Amino acid sequence: MTEEKIKEIIDALSELGNDLAVPKNIKNRINHMIDILKDDSELSIRVNKVLNDLDEIADDTNMQAYTRIQILNIVSLLETTQTS
Repeated sequence: MTEEKIKEIIDALSELGNDLAVPKNIKNRINHMIDILKDDSELSIRVNKVLNDLDEIADDTNMQAYTRIQILNIVSLLETTQTS
């Protein structure tokens, strides 16, 4: 079940990374987060790393509101993997 959620999160991040409205520096960080999630290390460590990165990105004042909402939705999905 958890690996299915991780795949869903990777898909959501990929979709966000392909959005033309997302700045290139954010896209680079998103690609890095996808790599982290695909890693074979312990799930909780991967999730915490990505949550920290997403929190930093969400605080960017130049972020469009729609993109911020997408990021917060992904954060919510990640948090559900920690409680599963």
